[in-house]
Amino acid sequence: MPRTSLQPKPRHFKLTVAYDGTQYAGWQLQPNGKTVQEVMETALSKIDGREVRVYGSGRTDAGVHARRQVANCVLQTQLKVPILLKALNANLPEDVRVLRLQVTDAKFHARFSARGKEYRYQIDCGAVADPFLRAYAWHHPWPLNVAAMRRAAGLLKGRHDFSVVSAKPRRRVENAVRTISKLSVIQEGNLITISVAADGFLYRMVRSIVGALVKVGEGRLTVEELQAQLKAKKRTALVETAPAHGLFLWRVFY
Repeated sequence: MPRTSLQPKPRHFKLTVAYDGTQYAGWQLQPNGKTVQEVMETALSKIDGREVRVYGSGRTDAGVHARRQVANCVLQTQLKVPILLKALNANLPEDVRVLRLQVTDAKFHARFSARGKEYRYQIDCGAVADPFLRAYAWHHPWPLNVAAMRRAAGLLKGRHDFSVVSAKPRRRVENAVRTISKLSVIQEGNLITISVAADGFLYRMVRSIVGALVKVGEGRLTVEELQAQLKAKKRTALVETAPAHGLFLWRVFY
């Protein structure tokens, strides 16, 4: 009898991805503009010899970076993981790198299995912008009251309705309640880093939190005014959105 060839069993993978978002229209596929998901799928499809779909833990906007974004996909290739990792990075542009590749089970989904995320935002407070931070930090050359920013950060920690820092106030959000477990403001020299960890985030929530904290630091918004806005559960012009290029998706919790 002729020998029948068996189709290789597909494998499920978890990918940890770092990227410089400067040249990308965000993570998610867009009709106009190159995205990180697009270049990931192109590289994986070339290696696997078929169309591969990649699912990320969530979107990042145009210009936003990621230190440890997480994604998942299914591949037919039987290449060993170390060789597959090298082949994948060899087919990706230099501003996107897969840091880790792990075989996982079919139940794992980068988005739906996630329990939370941490974002970090960088602000360059030098009188003259650091040219090496121009794509990775918001240059803000005016003095900021970091102590006031920390007091404001303290009132945002915990479980609240965060409609005040949703960038789509007119769009009905079924549930705007989130729990922020960490919100720190750390200054080292001219660099301020704002770190936010939560069980979930609304659209542009982190950039809106940063915008609000900076406004407090400038003295244009008081801690009490921000607290009143939080209780009102409604966004107003008092809250602004910080530029995209200072934001990093730092890590995803599972």
